[in-house]
Amino acid sequence: MRHVIALDVGGTVMKAALIGAGGPPSGGGALLHRARRATGRERGPDAVVAGILGFAADLRAHGARQFGEPAAAAGVAVPGIVDEAAGVAVYAANLGWRDVPLRALLAERLGVPVALGHDVRTGGLAEGRIGAGRGADRFLFVALGTGIAGAIGVDGRVEAGAHGFAGEIGHIVVRPGGAPCPCGQHGCLERFASAAAVGEAWAAAVGDPEADAADCAKAFASGDPEAVRVWLRAVDALADGLVTALTLLDPHTLVIGGGLAEAGEALFTPLRDAVRQRVTFQKLPEIVPAALGDSAGCLGAGLLARELLDTTDGMEVTP
Repeated sequence: MRHVIALDVGGTVMKAALIGAGGPPSGGGALLHRARRATGRERGPDAVVAGILGFAADLRAHGARQFGEPAAAAGVAVPGIVDEAAGVAVYAANLGWRDVPLRALLAERLGVPVALGHDVRTGGLAEGRIGAGRGADRFLFVALGTGIAGAIGVDGRVEAGAHGFAGEIGHIVVRPGGAPCPCGQHGCLERFASAAAVGEAWAAAVGDPEADAADCAKAFASGDPEAVRVWLRAVDALADGLVTALTLLDPHTLVIGGGLAEAGEALFTPLRDAVRQRVTFQKLPEIVPAALGDSAGCLGAGLLARELLDTTDGMEVTP
């Protein structure tokens, strides 16, 4: 059975799948096999690359045994700054990478064409094609995790930008002169509305360094006054950033994912109200939770690989 390898490399865990290559590239394909493996970043950047190559080779061998042939292509999603056209992982602080030619290394190891994508843009691609944004010709996917990043969807594709930085909504300044951000600015959105920022603010408010954003969400839902203050402060900052983005991009659908979105209506009800209060001439998009959870990056990598088959069938593969 013809299939592809999909691999999503996180700071702690790598998620992988073998996905059937039948049907249109815009579809998700049949999920044939799932696997997970520790990223092993504590062993250093070179060991992480070696681990990725080994994991991919094991997936290739599994596919050959189970489905009668090795994978026809592979897609891999990685964090940080990614030059998708060149196939290079330019920089990833949490993995210690600089200018890693990952696409070429994987193509050489596997002997098949490989697509390399940015983790959030790849997850956004999956949400746009087969998830919560399906059917929207213009969507914005925003992931609220340790930081905040986005993916701009246009006609079934995700825009990377001229230099690979498109979608970095977390670094829109929403509170000028506010908290310093590692990017060098002050008052960035992710310093106020990411899961990490909410957890940090809640831990300070209750004097418990172990408290996190999930604890704040529970306390907010129960009506705790201090949690209401912390939570709505984050929602207000997020609404300011999102209105800036929708003013520029005019999406039909705004898809919100990441750890903070797991709070459900505790987030979405006040967020929709806050965005509605801020728009004037802009068209209010549908604001919906992401549908694919932490599988989005892996499924998006599979979409990249399936799409790659359309452009490489009948061509000789070179790393």
